[in-house]
Amino acid sequence: MIPSDHFVRFYNEVFKFLDTRGLLHAYFDDVARYAASRNLEKFKKGGLQAVYDHYLVIRKEENCDLDLEFGDGELHSYMRKCPSLSKVLDNDASASPSYCQHCPGWSLPVSTAAGLYEVYDLMEPDQPHCESWLYDDADRAVKKYRELIETVPVSRAKTNIPPALLEEA
Repeated sequence: MIPSDHFVRFYNEVFKFLDTRGLLHAYFDDVARYAASRNLEKFKKGGLQAVYDHYLVIRKEENCDLDLEFGDGELHSYMRKCPSLSKVLDNDASASPSYCQHCPGWSLPVSTAAGLYEVYDLMEPDQPHCESWLYDDADRAVKKYRELIETVPVSRAKTNIPPALLEEA
């Protein structure tokens, strides 16, 4: 079995390799299909509560310093210290510039298919923390996205909100 420290460093290099060949997003699509096969029906049926329950398990399994707030149609997560990116940064190789894309790379397609709207603030790839908000109401997600891009560079914001909804006044 490969230790997690080695595995994380390995897939960081895989991300770099795939990114230079224009294949990284195709890889994330494959991961999203796998995640959907395990979680989509659960998320469709259980909505935000099912996603919250999933993240409780992830927080424990991956030993994340992850704050979760759930209620009133919103699931807010704040990753205080990403264990994966922390391991990448704790070596002599640089993080893939697209490293942090792996989370929205799988979760945005699954959220979309489940009828949920997600907004990410990915921070920077040299800072092992990020923040996201998940809604079952598109209007609330649009409002959060607009608030976010007023305070951070738009390059840090990721979402699955349909572009037509973002263009409406």
